[in-house]
Amino acid sequence: MSSRAKLLLPPDYVRDAAQQIRRATTRVSFLCMIVATDDSTDDLINALAEAAERGVVVEVAADVFTYGELGGFFLPTRYRRKQSRATNSMSKRFNKSGVKFTWLGRTKTTIFSGRTHIKWCVVDDTVYSFGGVNLYQKGIDNVDYMFKVNDKALADKLVLEYAHLKEADRHDYAYRSHAFAYGNDSILIDGGFFGDSLIYRRACRLAAEASRITLVSQYCPTGKLSRLLQKTESRLYFNPPEKANWLNRLVIRVGMALSGQQTLYTRPQYLHAKFMIFTMSDGHKVALTGSHNFVNGGALLGTREIALQTENPDIISQLETFWRDHVA
Repeated sequence: MSSRAKLLLPPDYVRDAAQQIRRATTRVSFLCMIVATDDSTDDLINALAEAAERGVVVEVAADVFTYGELGGFFLPTRYRRKQSRATNSMSKRFNKSGVKFTWLGRTKTTIFSGRTHIKWCVVDDTVYSFGGVNLYQKGIDNVDYMFKVNDKALADKLVLEYAHLKEADRHDYAYRSHAFAYGNDSILIDGGFFGDSLIYRRACRLAAEASRITLVSQYCPTGKLSRLLQKTESRLYFNPPEKANWLNRLVIRVGMALSGQQTLYTRPQYLHAKFMIFTMSDGHKVALTGSHNFVNGGALLGTREIALQTENPDIISQLETFWRDHVA
């Protein structure tokens, strides 16, 4: 990565992004699976609306999974709970202030298939991404992070990706996963095509070549990746089932039963960070960090994801520090 990336914990990310948005002069492109208004996010929500009111081009997109998460139901059609009503009010405020706001995934029949799981915020030439933070109180409280990097080329590229993704969602089609070079790094994008996850395939390829692996995710790794991890010296950190809500508890238990994997994670907070560090036989390290949970179910269901593949020692060092301070 050509510009230095800085790892931010969730409260720092929200605070920093709000400050950056208040200084924005040209554009804001905000994409997140869950966006809701509460005490943890009000300042950022206000900053987005105020930026649009002063003439900045502000685009915000969130997945209708937001309603499923807030309301606890499967079909994204019942918006009656208090938090859901507050979210309706948020979207109305966005539209009134001039924010170009979009709910993604309206055509999907359940909360499982075709979800947009990507998280990023582009403010002028500053990018926040390659982490898993959702924009609501629970998401802010999770063990998680986002990276901040100042780079116009990357910001321009993600704004184009945003337009492509929104157009695909509007016309209810998916597109193949793809990657683009960014300096010596690679940005990987899963476009929502059923059974097609470049990020998962890349994780498997790197796992097959590595001599030692550290995996951090909210879920137990499954499928081919899990089998590769069993053949390598691996440290796996994912939530024990009892830390999760009923649906994620089921996902984790099924994953553990099918894979035979166990977790080393024992901390009290819910783990939502997602990264893998691969140590190769010659000692050099490669990391994958982003929104993907490293389960094959996301690939099969056509989940849209983003990840950074990097050998940058500074980024890897920050991930290792995060692991020591918040995970291990």
